[in-house]
Amino acid sequence: MEFTHFDGQGHAWMVDVGGKEDTQREAVARGSIFLSPPCYAMVRQGAMEKGDVLGVARVAGIMAAKKAWELIPLCHVLNLTKLALDFEMKEENYEIQAVCTARVTGKTGVEMEALTGVSVALLTVYDMCKAVDKSMEIGSIYLEKKTGGKSGGFVNPKSRSVDR
Repeated sequence: MEFTHFDGQGHAWMVDVGGKEDTQREAVARGSIFLSPPCYAMVRQGAMEKGDVLGVARVAGIMAAKKAWELIPLCHVLNLTKLALDFEMKEENYEIQAVCTARVTGKTGVEMEALTGVSVALLTVYDMCKAVDKSMEIGSIYLEKKTGGKSGGFVNPKSRSVDR
């Protein structure tokens, strides 16, 4: 397997995508945060003292996805055409799943944007709830699927929620 972010001397560089064709590309990332039962109930009821936890986390995730290129050194600046961040409540294990969908018509993919959106959304949930529950656990952040580009589509075999 060839690593594309290194030149012939092993120095990091930003990949030149200038010769690639623009294609429509989409990536969906997912991750989870596990809360205590009382904290989960407060988030669900909108009773957290800091306000609308999921509303704020949604905006934070979208803002972060737009800035992935500023956070991750070798990411390209992208003219994103879609960013959506949604949450799925899993009461059986007091879990909130964040799902970020990023889309672009361009020369490079949007996986890092989707993963960044999920990560920051979950960190925002943690920040807004930490006064109530310091034992929250963030995890299982992964690329669920991607479409477009030379390598084509990908569906993560670990994913339980993607239509195959």
